[in-house]
Amino acid sequence: MKKILDLILGSIYIVYFGILLVVFHPIQFVAYELFGQKAHQKTVEWLNFWIVYGWYLTGSSISYSQKVKLSTDKTIIFISNHQSMFDIPGIIWFLRKNTPLFISKAELSKGIPSISYNLRVGKAALINRNDPKQAIGEIIRFAKYIFENNYSGVIFPEGTRSRTGKLKPFAVGGVATLLKKCPGADVVPIAIVNTGKFNPKGIFPLTSFTKMSWTTLNPIETKGKTAEEIVAESEKQISDFLNDL
Repeated sequence: MKKILDLILGSIYIVYFGILLVVFHPIQFVAYELFGQKAHQKTVEWLNFWIVYGWYLTGSSISYSQKVKLSTDKTIIFISNHQSMFDIPGIIWFLRKNTPLFISKAELSKGIPSISYNLRVGKAALINRNDPKQAIGEIIRFAKYIFENNYSGVIFPEGTRSRTGKLKPFAVGGVATLLKKCPGADVVPIAIVNTGKFNPKGIFPLTSFTKMSWTTLNPIETKGKTAEEIVAESEKQISDFLNDL
C-alpha cells in the first residue's frame, strides 16, 4: 500500500516540479536580460521556494534551523553533506540571505529547463571532473566572484551523493582553493537529513511522508588552521549531528 501511495504522490509532485521548471525558465530569462543579475537571483529563489514547499504534496515535512545566527554581509563557505539533487533547493531558499552559489558538474548546464539556465548565467562554477586544470581554474574564478560580491559558496566535499545518509570521505582540494581565494570568509557546515531517503534514485521514485531537514552548524574558526583541519572539523560536526539523530 505504501509503495502505491509513493507512486501516486510522487507522480503528482514530478508533474508539479516539471511545470515549475518550464514556467520559471522564461521568467528567469526576462529577469536576467532586462533587469540583471540580482533580479535573476530573486526569480531563482522563488523557484526554489515553490520546489521546496511543493514537497508537502507528498506528505513530507521540511525544517530548517541554525545553531547560531549567520552573518549576511560577508562571504560564507558552506560545507555540506550530499544526499540528493533536492539538497540544493533547500539550501537556495533557506539560505537566500547569504546568496549561496554552487560548484556543479558542467554537464548540468545544458538540457534542463530553468536549472541549466541558472547554472550558466548565475555564476556557478561549472567543472569538468575529467579535466583537473579546468576545474581548478573554474573554482578560482568562482571564489573570486563570490568574495568580491559578498556572496557565499556551497561545496559538497563528498563529490557524489550518499543516498544512504552515511558520509563518504570529504575531499580537501575544492575547499582549499575557496579558502585561499576568499580570505577571512566564514566556514559553516550544513547537515542535511533524509533527502536521499526522499529521492533514493534518479529523479523518481520519491518516498512520501519523509521528514527532511537542513541545519547550519557551528561556524569554524579558520585562523591558524590548514584546509585539511577545517574540512576534518566540518566532517566531524556533520557526522556527529547525523549520528545523534
